[in-house]
Amino acid sequence: MPAEKRKLVVARYENIELGEDFGPIEEVVDDYKIKKFAFMMDDYHPWYFADSPFGKRIGHAAILANDLLQLFTQVYDPNTVVGLHTQEELWFVNPVFVGERVRLYGKYVEKYERRGKGYVVMEADGRGEDGRVLLRHRGVEILHIEPGPVVGKSTAEAVEKRVTGEYRKDVEPVSRARFGIAPGTPLLPLVKHITQDQIALFSGVGKHLKNIHTDIEVARKAGLSNTLAQGMMETIYLTELLTSFFGSSWFTTGWEKMKFMAPVLSGETITARGVVTGERKDVEGTRLELEIWVENPAGKMTAAGWASGRVSGS
Repeated sequence: MPAEKRKLVVARYENIELGEDFGPIEEVVDDYKIKKFAFMMDDYHPWYFADSPFGKRIGHAAILANDLLQLFTQVYDPNTVVGLHTQEELWFVNPVFVGERVRLYGKYVEKYERRGKGYVVMEADGRGEDGRVLLRHRGVEILHIEPGPVVGKSTAEAVEKRVTGEYRKDVEPVSRARFGIAPGTPLLPLVKHITQDQIALFSGVGKHLKNIHTDIEVARKAGLSNTLAQGMMETIYLTELLTSFFGSSWFTTGWEKMKFMAPVLSGETITARGVVTGERKDVEGTRLELEIWVENPAGKMTAAGWASGRVSGS
């Protein structure tokens, strides 16, 4: 007889068990996943469809990021989630090859209350067939609150160093990383129009999930005027920006940390931006440090954070 299916737990802060393992989940990064991800993120980089500098086709640097974020749904019912993603941190260690079978692992490592809200922290990673780490994730989420009254109300943890969104207007934006870029130099911005089809597919509509991202009625009951794009989508737009900037080195040396501050609604056009803040040496070469952010058509930041990566050839 088949094993009895485990009953999922209601996703409330008080039900979260620290240290409980999620995974391993195995999946193949096949051609369908590549094409679906390209549609969701409107990113058709040639390395995802033909040869790359790594000798064969690879997946988007963040193709496993949302899978890692959603690992908790192995145990907790995704249809009971009423929460808000407030922080995301990713480390890019190795590329994933198209056709490769990967394993995903994770667990909740921390939970705490702050200003009457329950925060949970998950750490997870994706590993290749040979055991190499591909991507590491650390995410912070407020769990089981009504997001309508909260979005845009400074729910993110205290920012280490505030991202101002300021950059030099007297220099041309740069499109590729190199040595000697002056602090304050902006990156060539990336503009994205976010459709409901993309948001819904990214957030599980194909699995018949109903949430503030996939269902307008759920969103309205939560106090929102429209469905909401996941913060992870903003992170991945910035990952595209940084992949274009750093090139192949981003897949093995990249790091980014984001704070989510204001909602991005279905149908909006956003701009992903970055500015070089400095250059530093480490044991393996030279890293450029950046501030990164996403802004809406009104010029308001919806997400902001920091990134770094090694200059190719250093």
